[in-house]
Amino acid sequence: MKSAGVTSLATAVTTAGVAEAQTGPRVVGPGDVPVTLMVNGKRVELKIEPRVTLLDAIRNRADLTGNKRVCDRGTCGACTMIVDGRTVYSCSTLAIEVQGKQIRTVDGLASANGMMHPVQQAFCDTDGLMCGFCTPGFVVATVAVLERYPNATREQISRGLDGNICRCGTFVRIMEAAVKAKGMGVARG
Repeated sequence: MKSAGVTSLATAVTTAGVAEAQTGPRVVGPGDVPVTLMVNGKRVELKIEPRVTLLDAIRNRADLTGNKRVCDRGTCGACTMIVDGRTVYSCSTLAIEVQGKQIRTVDGLASANGMMHPVQQAFCDTDGLMCGFCTPGFVVATVAVLERYPNATREQISRGLDGNICRCGTFVRIMEAAVKAKGMGVARG
């Protein structure tokens, strides 16, 4: 049986693998590296260490302080942001991982003319907040649910808000706000 160039192909693949193994994957850091984020429709260029979370990058470097740090473990939801249409805990997402993706924070929900987003207005109208630490995360999570399910059922809203915790116990009013916002017509952002 003749080899139709299989030996040379195997040699090329093996050589490339050995070269990569000797040099290793491209190292990023440990110092600051350039990171470009698309936050609320605007390009944000930062120089941060690769270990910096999305929450820290946006709060401490981009000065958008609406989303809150509460648990810093991805268990309370106060830091919830929308990345490419999906909610994420920004306290446990590395900023470097979301380059090239659309990031939406609570700071970017209001319209250009300063009008509150329908979900923000509904939270105010129903008194769906108390101390305010959980509010940004609940607002962002509610926006995500209502954009995904414009005619969301209470069960869909409840599932969408699962993972967000209000230590003050305003869950009934938060649900009222979400249902009211559904009736106000939340447009996909």
